[in-house]
Amino acid sequence: MVKIYVAHSKKFDFKTELYSPLRESELNYEHDIILPHEYSDSLFSSKEFFRNECDLLVVEASYPSTGAGIEAGWADAYDVQILVMHKKGSKLQSSMASMGEIIEYNSLDDMVNKLSEVLGSFNTQEISRSELKKMRS
Repeated sequence: MVKIYVAHSKKFDFKTELYSPLRESELNYEHDIILPHEYSDSLFSSKEFFRNECDLLVVEASYPSTGAGIEAGWADAYDVQILVMHKKGSKLQSSMASMGEIIEYNSLDDMVNKLSEVLGSFNTQEISRSELKKMRS
């Protein structure tokens, strides 16, 4: 099970356009998906999560977000793989374009399908960071 953190702007209806499609998909049952503002607007300690547990950062980059950029920097510093996705027609910030693999999607279903494809091939030969940490304990 891959531990995934999803970073995004707050400048759109992320609960409807991002959280709901992910929670309603098979991905929700196959992976541990952290949606930082699902239940609260309080800050989530993403830096600690990247350092200790996170296997993959997914950045929804259709809308500019300083916070998501900072989180991408932390993830990169802790060698967490990064996947950037954005709606077709949105302007991808140059800083995000250089962070990792990029997915462009047309609809919410397309977003979930493309994310599922990528996760299907996500380091299948490697042990996830969380599993490695358990083995070391």
